[in-house]
Amino acid sequence: MFAVIKTGGKQYRVVPDDVLEVGKIAGEVGTIVQLSEVLVVGGDTPVLGAPTVAGASVAVEVLDHKRGPKVIAFKKRRRKNSRRKRGYRDEITVLRVTEILTDNAKPTKGPRPKKEKVAKESVKEAAE
Repeated sequence: MFAVIKTGGKQYRVVPDDVLEVGKIAGEVGTIVQLSEVLVVGGDTPVLGAPTVAGASVAVEVLDHKRGPKVIAFKKRRRKNSRRKRGYRDEITVLRVTEILTDNAKPTKGPRPKKEKVAKESVKEAAE
C-alpha cells in the first residue's frame, strides 16, 4: 500500500518505513504526527481524492530537525562594480512513515525505541 501526500507545497509518494526530508513541520523529535493531506491511497483498489481522500491520513515519526545545504544567490551587474551575495539554508524535518491510515483511524504504532549506545569497554571485552 502506498499514498501520495502533500506537505510544504510538494507532493511525496510514500510507503510504510520510508524516510523522507520535508520542509519544517511542528513536532518534537520522537513523536508521531499525522499528515492529513492525502491525495491518493494506492493498493489493490486505488482511491483518488478530489482534492484529498476523505478520512485518510499518514502517521509519521519525527526523526530530526536540521538545516539543508546552503543556497547562494549571487547577483552581478557588468561594468558597474555592483555585486550582491546572499545565502540561506532551508529548515528541514526528517520523517519516517509508520502507517497509512484510512476511515479516520488513529495511529496504532508508537515511535520506535532508540538504540542504546554500547560502551567501548564492553565491546573490547566481548572481542576477547
